[in-house]
Amino acid sequence: MLGAMLSMEAFVMSSAIFVALYYKGDDVIPLVTSSLIMLAVGLSFYLIGKCGCNMHNVGRREGMITVCFTWIFYSLLGMLPYYIGHYIPSLTDAFFETMSGYTTTGSTILTDIESLPRGILFWRSLTQWQGGVGMIVFTVALLPIIGGGATSMYDAETPGITHNRFLPRIGQVAKRIAGLYVLLTVILIGLLWAGPMSLYDAVNHAFTCLSTGGYSTHSESILYWHSAYIDYVISIFMLIGATNMTLIYFFFKGRFSKLFQDEEFKWYILTVLGSLIILTGWLLSNHFCEVPEVAFRKALFHVATLISTTGFGLGDYIPWGPFFWILALMLMFICGCAGSTCGGLKMGRFVILAKNLFNQFKKETHPHAIIPVRMNNHVIPDEVVRRVLAFTFAYMSLIVFSTVIMTINGMGFIESFSAAITAISNVGPALGNLGPTSSFADIPTISKWFLSFLMLVGRLEIFTVLTLLIPSFWKQ
Repeated sequence: MLGAMLSMEAFVMSSAIFVALYYKGDDVIPLVTSSLIMLAVGLSFYLIGKCGCNMHNVGRREGMITVCFTWIFYSLLGMLPYYIGHYIPSLTDAFFETMSGYTTTGSTILTDIESLPRGILFWRSLTQWQGGVGMIVFTVALLPIIGGGATSMYDAETPGITHNRFLPRIGQVAKRIAGLYVLLTVILIGLLWAGPMSLYDAVNHAFTCLSTGGYSTHSESILYWHSAYIDYVISIFMLIGATNMTLIYFFFKGRFSKLFQDEEFKWYILTVLGSLIILTGWLLSNHFCEVPEVAFRKALFHVATLISTTGFGLGDYIPWGPFFWILALMLMFICGCAGSTCGGLKMGRFVILAKNLFNQFKKETHPHAIIPVRMNNHVIPDEVVRRVLAFTFAYMSLIVFSTVIMTINGMGFIESFSAAITAISNVGPALGNLGPTSSFADIPTISKWFLSFLMLVGRLEIFTVLTLLIPSFWKQ
């Protein structure tokens, strides 16, 4: 399975070769060499694994291993164009940039993005587009050879509390989601191209917007265009990217009630609206913006980029003060809906936590009452509630542990704490010296490797990765 996916990824990388040839850049040879190396490794893995392999015996453990190794090998081989072409001469930085791309985190070590050739920048954006809906989802949709292992791989890779399978076969679900993802990308490309963006920039930013990744072809990010039209289009599609893809699928099928009656989506919209009102008032009252429309637009953009974990920049928000920093950390912590392309805790888990807490208060006065947690008028099983509690504890523990590790490594507390949240939530920019107008280039090497690991853990929802570190996982 891993060999098949690496082989397919080699052909995906080859699309960047055509971009490099069109723009006559010096990145043709690095991209060709890297794609051939990836294809050779992929075919080798496929031929070795094909002998005597029974795909129908693939279980959950094999699915988890395959998913984790896929993301690791994609990052190891996907970084080759940067490293071979000396665009990112450091092995650590090249791996960090690639892992940040595939996990749609968007943290970057680059300080002069415009200096990179266009084929390399296209490949950089393409890694995020694939990582958004999930490389495994695309693979399940396109490669029927996976057979019995498809469900295990899909469950291990797809973010969310539970997986809403609206069709009987997991391959059918993956095809519908992948098709919807492509359709939304095409729509966004058209809208951005209709504005001041060139077709090249429109394609790159559509890739990194809908995937809630945040990579840009310019160091100034979205601020480069100084366009209200671009700001609003990007903001809307960042919010769409943070919405459950299954609900969007039903919306396109004409079943609008599925979207507007979903309780998680309601909480998500209310959180966005509440944060938007608060931030707009904050910007106006503190004279960070004098024009109400500009304050509203900046507030909408920053709320969208933070809650969707996209990480696009519209200027530096660090001068907005500690109040906004706290709001930003809250949005980075909770994030969008389960089943979307965004990272973080997910709004669905937050709703279950809030309702479970409220039920505990009720039980203080009615100790014998049975008060279940309900979502969308359905009782949430106790097993799911316990899993949410365990996930949240692991999520917060990792943030604390990571903060300690990075402060020991010489980073400041604000940078360490915000970098831990931004990595595990796959947001991108952090606070302090790691804000939206800065980069991760100057942080210690050990911290870069640790944050790369944290990005993977966050993208695969913690347990998929950490379970592999438990010795009992490997026992017969």
